[in-house]
Amino acid sequence: MINKINVFVLLLVLSCISAYGQTKETVLAKLNLANRYWQSNNKPQVRAFWDHAAYQTGNMELFGLTKEESYKKYAEDWAIHNEWKGAKSNNRSEWKYKYGESDQFVLFGDWQICFQTYIDLYNISPDPIRIERAKEVMEYQMSTPNIDYWWWADGLYMVMPVMSKLYKLSGNKLYSEKLFEYFNYANSIMYDRSEKLYYRDANFVFPKHKTINGRKDFWARGDGWVFAALAKVLKDLPENDPHRKAYLSRFKSMAKALVKCQNVQGYWSRSLLDQEFAPGPETSGTAFFTYGMLWGINSGILKGDVYESSANSGWDYLSKTAFQPDGRIGFVQPIGARAIPGQILDSNSTANFGVGAFLLAGCEKYRYELKKEILKK
Repeated sequence: MINKINVFVLLLVLSCISAYGQTKETVLAKLNLANRYWQSNNKPQVRAFWDHAAYQTGNMELFGLTKEESYKKYAEDWAIHNEWKGAKSNNRSEWKYKYGESDQFVLFGDWQICFQTYIDLYNISPDPIRIERAKEVMEYQMSTPNIDYWWWADGLYMVMPVMSKLYKLSGNKLYSEKLFEYFNYANSIMYDRSEKLYYRDANFVFPKHKTINGRKDFWARGDGWVFAALAKVLKDLPENDPHRKAYLSRFKSMAKALVKCQNVQGYWSRSLLDQEFAPGPETSGTAFFTYGMLWGINSGILKGDVYESSANSGWDYLSKTAFQPDGRIGFVQPIGARAIPGQILDSNSTANFGVGAFLLAGCEKYRYELKKEILKK
């Protein structure tokens, strides 16, 4: 249970410095309050499926920033509960990769995202058991002739960073080659070359699918998964990787497209090019976009006032509308696959993956403010 005195101190810090705007201290206080709120209300002993694992990617990012041991322990308790595995079948002949929530779906990306956190924990304390299953699963997958593993946009966030992390860890160039091969397959079925955005999956490609207003329907969280995945891959890949330029080009073109469809209030609507289709604020997609924008700025990839304005506007929404005084993160669209007309989101609409996305964005906002302070000196 989180120490109530610590939470009180965080609330006091927020109230004392709120008048000074978005300082790095304000950002960090909100990140800690949000993460402690989540952890105090949700035990770590849950399955290693995508939603919990997506939260853990944000939790580990905040641990990397703060070195707060309770955050690392929360991730370790979750990993130990799941035996450092995703789906647990050991019979390779039954392994599958279409949608499934049972232990046979070892090759399904929603069961592989957990490996991101396991690898991060291994890098902190290199016990081989932490990455044995990740290496076993991904090396088996790469040994197959199949390339259609990522048939939905979410899958790119689930697994692309797993492969780039294992590539960075092992130096095995096959991870880089297969990562690019699978990425190209995903592009062939989901990427719209004119809009520079991704459909959620092949079922949503225009004109087969349209919004009620007859427009192309790009789901915010779906594109958020992709944009964040590209940022994470670029963070891991060496400068001399032969495919780095392709990821960099796609990341930049997406950033340019996303800036154009951001709402004036800072958030991105659930259907990116048709705000009337499912109007109102949404946190998960906005947080992933804000994370990607800020990471791109901090890395020197995205340059110019247009990106800084977009990123800061996104964080203003996240920190002032999505973030609630007790640390709850609201306006998160529930688990789904598309923008849904009539679906109501409010301050009580929260979810693990939305919290994780908020933490990712906030960590980059902290680094952004820190960099500004250093440059002023």
